[in-house]
Amino acid sequence: MERPKVDIAILQPLVALTLMMLAMTILSENFATQDNLFNVARQISVNLCISIGMTMVILTGGIDLSVGSILAFTGAIAAGLLKNGIEWEGANLYIGFTILGATVAALASGALMGWFNGWMITRFKVPPFVATLGMLTIARGATMLYTKGFPITQLGDNFNYLGTGWFLGMPMPVWISLAVIAISAFFMRKTRTGRHIYAIGGNERAALLSGVDVKRVKVFVYTIAGVLSGVAGLLVTARLDSAQPNAGLGYELDSIAAVVIGGTSLSGGNGSIMGTVIGAVIIGVLNNGLVLMNVSPFWQQVIKGSVILLAVIIDRSQRKD
Repeated sequence: MERPKVDIAILQPLVALTLMMLAMTILSENFATQDNLFNVARQISVNLCISIGMTMVILTGGIDLSVGSILAFTGAIAAGLLKNGIEWEGANLYIGFTILGATVAALASGALMGWFNGWMITRFKVPPFVATLGMLTIARGATMLYTKGFPITQLGDNFNYLGTGWFLGMPMPVWISLAVIAISAFFMRKTRTGRHIYAIGGNERAALLSGVDVKRVKVFVYTIAGVLSGVAGLLVTARLDSAQPNAGLGYELDSIAAVVIGGTSLSGGNGSIMGTVIGAVIIGVLNNGLVLMNVSPFWQQVIKGSVILLAVIIDRSQRKD
């Protein structure tokens, strides 16, 4: 079976990132400060976790629009269980949760939603766009029902350490995202399932005839995307000391942008985790620089959308037969 290829085009986003950072440094005296760079790193960490899951999905030729809503739901689950536990008044029963228990429950919820996406796509042949769009609405509605539309706050310093703490001179979210990057890069390059993901995106029928369990792999990648959205949900909730019902709005845009800008083909089969890392850094630097330059939030959306379109045009022109 053909091994995954690393496209030399990864150098293009790296050059773009270098030029962008130089431009931001010139245009804003606050950009290159230590405090701001650490702030950018924290923000990028959240998008990195989501974008790596999105990379695996897109490499199979799919898409996941539900990642932002799953982020909100998993964050709410962790906060709600940690603060309120589970109570059945009729049975006079109360179950409390430790930080570990609430974290595991949140990640399991993300995995279940991701698995459901993959199951709908493989079992009923629902297009990924439609299946994950449905989950986007379901997860957002479930978050509103669970929180009753109000934030869950005051979660405790120990839990908040995940989002605001420091370890060996770096913020905890950065360490967590680095661990996700290392594990994912190793998995995609060195394991059979990782190679199968590339093979499915390159030619699904050929992969099937080669003995690849296409349905299992697809369900797996959507499940992983759900888990990594859960990790991002924990980071956002811990950083804010609050589970917001509307958390994660627009995060699917930033994650898709990071994947595409990082050189992963929307047709599947070609791309890399490290390319996505560079793409996520570009999006983070762009967001931060626009804020520092007092660019209107409405124009920020226009600019980010234009960047995505430009990246897709470049991708298509390079892969044109």
